[in-house]
Amino acid sequence: MTKGSDLPVHAVLPELLGALGEGTGAVLVAPPGAGKTTAVAPALIGEEWCTGTVVMLSPRRVAARAAAERMAEMLGEKPGATVGYLTRLDSRRSADTRILVMTEAIFVATVLDDPELSGVSAVLFDEAHERHLDSDLGLALAIEAREVLRPDLRLLVMSATIDGARFAGLLGDAPVIESEGKAHPLAIRWLGASPELRVEEAMASAILTAWREEAGDILAFLPGVREIERTRERLEARLPGVPVLPLHGQVEPAAQRAAIRRDPDGRRRIVLATAIAETSLTLDGVSVVVDAGLSRRAEFDKAAGVTRLVTHRASRAAAAQRAGRAARQGPGVACRLWEEAAHAGRPAFDPPEIETSDLAPLVLSLASWGTAEPEAMAWLDPPPGASVEAARGRLVTLGALDAEGRITPHGKAVAALPMDPALAHMLLYAAGRGAARDAARLALLLQERGLGGRGEDLAARLDRWNGDHGARAKASRKLAARWADRAGRLVGDEGGEAPPLGILLAEAFPDNIARARGSDGEYWLAAGGRGLRLDPASPLARAEWLAVGDATGEAKGARITGAVALTQAEVERWLGHRIESRGHLRWIAGERRVEALRQRRLGAIVLGGGPDPDPDEDAIRAFLIERIRSDGLDLLPLSKASHSLLKRARFAGIEALSEEALLDTLEQWAGPFLKRRLDQVNAGALHDGLRGLPGWDAVKALDRLAPPEFVSPAGTHHAIDYDDEGGPSVEVRVQALFGLDTHPVFGQPPQPLLLKLTSPAGRPIQATRDLPGFWRGSWADVAREMKGRYPRHRWPDEPWAEDPSLKTKNAFAAQKRS
Repeated sequence: MTKGSDLPVHAVLPELLGALGEGTGAVLVAPPGAGKTTAVAPALIGEEWCTGTVVMLSPRRVAARAAAERMAEMLGEKPGATVGYLTRLDSRRSADTRILVMTEAIFVATVLDDPELSGVSAVLFDEAHERHLDSDLGLALAIEAREVLRPDLRLLVMSATIDGARFAGLLGDAPVIESEGKAHPLAIRWLGASPELRVEEAMASAILTAWREEAGDILAFLPGVREIERTRERLEARLPGVPVLPLHGQVEPAAQRAAIRRDPDGRRRIVLATAIAETSLTLDGVSVVVDAGLSRRAEFDKAAGVTRLVTHRASRAAAAQRAGRAARQGPGVACRLWEEAAHAGRPAFDPPEIETSDLAPLVLSLASWGTAEPEAMAWLDPPPGASVEAARGRLVTLGALDAEGRITPHGKAVAALPMDPALAHMLLYAAGRGAARDAARLALLLQERGLGGRGEDLAARLDRWNGDHGARAKASRKLAARWADRAGRLVGDEGGEAPPLGILLAEAFPDNIARARGSDGEYWLAAGGRGLRLDPASPLARAEWLAVGDATGEAKGARITGAVALTQAEVERWLGHRIESRGHLRWIAGERRVEALRQRRLGAIVLGGGPDPDPDEDAIRAFLIERIRSDGLDLLPLSKASHSLLKRARFAGIEALSEEALLDTLEQWAGPFLKRRLDQVNAGALHDGLRGLPGWDAVKALDRLAPPEFVSPAGTHHAIDYDDEGGPSVEVRVQALFGLDTHPVFGQPPQPLLLKLTSPAGRPIQATRDLPGFWRGSWADVAREMKGRYPRHRWPDEPWAEDPSLKTKNAFAAQKRS
């Protein structure tokens, strides 16, 4: 019997083995401490159906190596014999290896290279609840491989917190086996938040308190490497002689092993870890967890086109996993730096990476697999359609996919390299020009945080890494050399001058070529159009151009964290194929005109230019139409008649002449007459265009429902004001209405027109909607007053019986005599 055979998971192993003996899929739900990571795979290799290798996937390199070492120890062997592991920078395996622990990304590359998974009997997806992109993709590929090529392939999904039924459905209604865990007592202490303190200060204080008040080793969770180092500095100053050990992906393998195991001298220790220690790992001797309650995740910023690290509140599931680390081997205590009342407000789970990550690697992998439509695969949560389309667009730009989404020969070469597609494209470009070594190291530098130290200058970090003789640095350089060799075999050396480092990076991220906006080097404009910021104290701040490989923060004003300086000469020499001369239109608002320019541009960056001697008139017309749609019809020099027409149409409800409809149909009625200066547009032509827009029947209806004018009995014409607050109205001299004993009406159904009566001098007399009532009512008083002011005019007692005329009494009498 192997060591550790008393693990709780052993109680359900017979059921699990039976399920995999009768079928090809199962789901194992086992809480932390049950032993699933180290006990299941060794049990499988003795089964009759298991004639090949058992591959177990681990979400992280540290966990993969630790799991393999623990299984080998249980078998009384060293890693590389029966149990081996395979990670990017470290591997141990041999011809005798039956259990191979590998990271999820390596498994994706493995199944793409060998869809039949030759020699593999089973694939175990450990800690599947973390929902990494490569885990979801690897499972989808494995399911299809089993359905099409390997009906005998066993697939086992394992985790402590997953929704077993959902995974079981994905595997074809596979059985769900549940194991109990070791139920050691766990006390939760709520320390509360301290917003006024930096996270490292609050954590150092909480760890020191736990050190004084609790027994056993301490595991502290912080969001990132920087916070770990700052906390470490504070603790080492307060606790000299106490081992304070970092545990994250940048730590050398030997130091990672030291953090996982008890101190060889029996001393209490403090382990400062990222989320790397949430699952899979058991840290010997830890009985106290101090949790900052923060989680840093990689999220793809679609607007910026880069993946950035974003700090969030850790989910309730993550907090439970972290707390459970304290009670893996005995009673434990978990101290949380937030209030108990706020715990329920945290998200239940972290979102799956498929919802937040850059999907270009996934889309390219599926295209390499032969699937242009990701939704056809088996997903727990399908990839968002918008993210897939954005990823496909970037891959088409790289030349990795054609317009139909099919993989190209270049795309196959890109997919053959184990890195982000943009970096793989860069490496292939460099390999064809004799610069594969530099490009491979640059690609690894961007993926492996910590290589070459810190700082925004990637060239300086590359120099430091090249001179580093540490084990991790040497292993990294060997890996980069393998990448360079592989890229060279894929494309061959075409000869010619090797591009500078910054040009290589620009080939990977052309939208991130940036130019300084000022002399202090703080603000930059990228070719893709977004603004970037750089620490003015950085050595790169003196450069005029940068090729940016890494930036963090929001899309507007993201902070540059990794770049290579470029010179103007290098930009002109190597990026000439990206520089274009094109027309640019600029709106001069104060003059209501368009200025046509011809510019040399690198994306959004203007290199120079001047007036365009031969601008595209159609482009100017389209530009003006969009400007009018943005600012409104008031930009157009509409005549008084046009304004009247639109007011009448609005009153009559003629939809074709509504402002919304007019903006929609600008091309039709205004487009042919638009010129660079809007004040020079022919107002009469615009009016004709407006009047002809609704059609003949609508114009006739408009004249009937909202006539343009009122003709008085005296023959005078008066425009009807449809904007009057009192309703449609006309202003008319009262003498013009003599002889009229019915009130004027308009529209359908007929309604009275508001008459604004004036004196012979045009001064207001009275407004009325009842002319007969006015004649027989207040007219006598009006006439009496008017006789005194305008004695030369007629003011009859019965105006409805008089002839209409604007003439004076004498002129009217003379007209009658003649």
